[in-house]
Parts: sequence; C-alpha cells; structure tokens
Amino acid sequence: MAIDQLSKDGFLTTTIDAAVSWAQRNSMWPMPMGISCCAIEMMAFAGPRFDCARFGSEKFGFTPRQSDLLIVAGTVTYKMSWVVRKIWDQMPEPKWCISMGVCASTGGMFRSYSVVQGIDQFIPVDAYVSGCPPRPEALLKALMVVQEKVERTKPILIDTREAITDETVLAA
Repeated sequence: MAIDQLSKDGFLTTTIDAAVSWAQRNSMWPMPMGISCCAIEMMAFAGPRFDCARFGSEKFGFTPRQSDLLIVAGTVTYKMSWVVRKIWDQMPEPKWCISMGVCASTGGMFRSYSVVQGIDQFIPVDAYVSGCPPRPEALLKALMVVQEKVERTKPILIDTREAITDETVLAA
C-alpha cells in the first residue's frame, strides 16, 4: 500500500502516532533476565542463526533504563522476584514483558514454597513462551506478538507545549 502510494504520488503521508508506533514496533530493546536454563535459548535467539536483528531487537540493553522489553527466562524464586520487580520498575514507559519458559510462566515442575507460580503475579506479562526450555523460534514468535501489540497501542507522546513556561519566555 505504501509502495503503491510512493510510486504513484512520489511521497508518503502518515500521522505522527503511526510513525512513532512504527518506530517503537521495529526497535524493541530487550532487557534479558536469564535466571536459569532458558537463558541459553535466549542467547541463541540473539545469535546469528536466529537473528533477532531482523526484528530490530539486536541491542540487548543490560540496563533497564535503556530497555523497553523485559524477557524473563527461567525459574523465579520469591527471593529473586523483588529484583525482577525492581528492574521492571526502572524501565521507562512504554514497556512490555515476555515470560519465557514454563518455570517463569507457571512455576514449572517446581511446586514448592520458594518458587513463584508465574511472574504475572507481580508484573504484567504481554506474551508467554511455552516449553522447557522453549526453542529460540518460539521466542521470535513471542517478539512478533509483542510487536503486534505495540502497533495496536497508541504511543505516548510528550506535549512540548507544556514544557514552555512563562519563565522560559522571560529568560529569552
């Protein structure tokens, strides 16, 4: 559709919301939270064979302040859950989460007092990846699900008119 308009008219028209949604969708920066064996499959997801760079997710930001997609891979204990929550709270809005593997999604085979029975008890999850451990292709599918969700979500735009105050005008 856009190619047809470009070849016919020589230019494209869009809205700022659509352009921002497109940029957010195609530049998801994951914050890897590899807690156990699922982290090995998450590393394969970032490797050259599965090439998450095709989807704009090659920059694994190991700081929550530069990430907008949290990938929790592995068994989360109650002792570790406050760390996961703290990292989630430090991520800027808008942010999304993928629960990777049976252990992160439901506690897996660990039905004990020390294992959280699903990270959705303390952070919102946008996509679940099943498997023990799940294949990198499944994580790619979850990334595409999150990208579709981002595309449907109205982007958060900062109103610059509010940033200009009377003091700013007087100083100039």
